[in-house]
Amino acid sequence: MPYLTATDLHKSYVVGQERLHVLRGLDLSVDAGEMVAVVGASGVGKSTLLHVLGGLDRPDRGAITMGDVALLGLPAADVVRFRNRHVGFVFQFHHLLPEFDAVENTAMPLRIARVAAAEARERARQVLSRVGLAGRLTHRPGMMSGGEQQRVAIARALVTRPTLLLADEPTGDLDEQTADALHGLLREMHREHGLTSVIATHNAHLASVCDRILRLADGRLTPA
Repeated sequence: MPYLTATDLHKSYVVGQERLHVLRGLDLSVDAGEMVAVVGASGVGKSTLLHVLGGLDRPDRGAITMGDVALLGLPAADVVRFRNRHVGFVFQFHHLLPEFDAVENTAMPLRIARVAAAEARERARQVLSRVGLAGRLTHRPGMMSGGEQQRVAIARALVTRPTLLLADEPTGDLDEQTADALHGLLREMHREHGLTSVIATHNAHLASVCDRILRLADGRLTPA
């Protein structure tokens, strides 16, 4: 059964004197537990698609359903609450808070959700260990490599045990061995927690281990 459905999504931006159309009647259906890769040229709109699907940006028109929730029909505050509870984001540029260490950054979504501090920190430590950062728990972003920061960002997205993961180039700063370990972790999360994922990637190997590969071009998705 589909968990995520997007129908007739349109999204455009005004650039100077012109309107740039990024999504043009895009349709998408992702089954519960499925891992879908979205590939396409740089600048084609993969990040925009993820932001729209997760409620970080609103389309010009269209419909998005997660489970039995019509996302675009919710008031803005309810969208935020739903997203914090059900959606994990991995952003292309990490967006870690520089004054906080790895545990604090990872635990942040749990603290926002009012999970007790001790439980939030323990869950953060567990997921950081699973992404290979057990020895870097007290390091701040400025003390970490780009790949380590990316792993913290992935841990932060997974710590809430979301039902939907939206990941923008999650292996972009990772070496091959670490990327392979991440692929395995995502598969484990799918099995253990019923995770559903949409992953925008240029990484051919990551795309190949997904259940389906879709190509974004001219504002629409087609099988790759």
